Amino acid sequence: MSTGGRIDSEGPGRTRARPDARVPLRAEGAGDLLHLVRSGRATTRGALQQVTGLSRATVGQRLDRLFRAGWLREGAGGPAGSPLGGRPALRLEFDDAHAVVLAAALETRHARVALLTLGGAVLAAHTGPLAVEEGPDVVLGELGARFAELLRGTGRPAASVCGIGLAVPGPVDTASGRVVQPPIMPGWDGYDIRGRLRLAFTESTGAPADLPVLVDNDANLMAYGEQRTHYPRCSAFALVKVSTGIGSGVVVGGEVYRGVDGGAGDIGHIRVPEGADALCRCGSYGCLAAVASGRAVARRLTGAGVPAESGSDVRALLEAGHPIAVGFAREAGRQVGEVLATVVTLLNPGVLMIAGDLAGTPFLTGVRELLYQRALPRSTAHLDVVTSRLGEHAALVGAGTLVVEHLYAPERVEERLVALGV
Repeated sequence: MSTGGRIDSEGPGRTRARPDARVPLRAEGAGDLLHLVRSGRATTRGALQQVTGLSRATVGQRLDRLFRAGWLREGAGGPAGSPLGGRPALRLEFDDAHAVVLAAALETRHARVALLTLGGAVLAAHTGPLAVEEGPDVVLGELGARFAELLRGTGRPAASVCGIGLAVPGPVDTASGRVVQPPIMPGWDGYDIRGRLRLAFTESTGAPADLPVLVDNDANLMAYGEQRTHYPRCSAFALVKVSTGIGSGVVVGGEVYRGVDGGAGDIGHIRVPEGADALCRCGSYGCLAAVASGRAVARRLTGAGVPAESGSDVRALLEAGHPIAVGFAREAGRQVGEVLATVVTLLNPGVLMIAGDLAGTPFLTGVRELLYQRALPRSTAHLDVVTSRLGEHAALVGAGTLVVEHLYAPERVEERLVALGV
């Protein structure tokens, strides 16, 4: 099984390119051909010739490198022949079994880890207690050990892993992979997450110490995983995660929108009139998260004589149909819905997804009440308000997808092929 050429340079919307559009290719354009195959725009040798304008010999030469790397395979062709005529051509396919990806998603009180195929299928997963407040050294060391357990349980060698993706509940500078002033991650600000997680994995498995590690905000990765898996034709997609805190992720044109330094989507800290006297964990008063998050609802429940500490506790009460929890969740939904009216008017998304611990019928009902009341009809005319389809795997799938898109981007393919000696 070949996965080599690891490069440690971490760093489909409704409108799609025309099938006959020419693609600008570099002299070493194997990566561009791979991108055309993976995107489905050209899946035969003839189609690649037509789309790129390259000769049959040049296409064959570049494909040969991808075959030798183990990244492409040929399968049975469809009923239609090559666009250049002749008998039906063999179909080119990205071989998503030649390597695997590890992913982890941190919450405030627990963590999920998973082993995924390059196509985003979850091969194995585990969820267990792990408090983010224990600090990055302890938490990341434990993640390395849990990754090793997953590999042992599936019989996969560490050498089959081509990268690691990590979702964290805080704003991330994706260029450095470090969290920036995270309200609910004490001790994590500016910490070298990538380096520590890579070292923890190496120490737990004996794997090479050059494995790519990518880090992003959990809501961003949930949005990315959901959009790429279930809404690939939605060119403007927004997800709001309401658990212990509140965050959102936006995918525009198939790419996560992060803002200038990774701070986009932090709607939990928008000030709302109802929260003027509510102290948020960020240190400010009046934040949306201080009045409508899982933690805020848990606090209200405790005050009403129903013990709860976090979003997961509220979720359990909602699943049991507790009437007070149902009422508080609907009210929280209305408060979030009022903020989302502005978000929807600004972004004009095709899909607005509500996810997280509170994303049940009561909360969603509250969101819809205020959203459709306050937003412009023009902004909601083509809007679908839905709940998560990937559930607890959303951030994991998003993290895995982020790694795959990073490693198999056209500009990075050539580096990796050279490193493999093909």
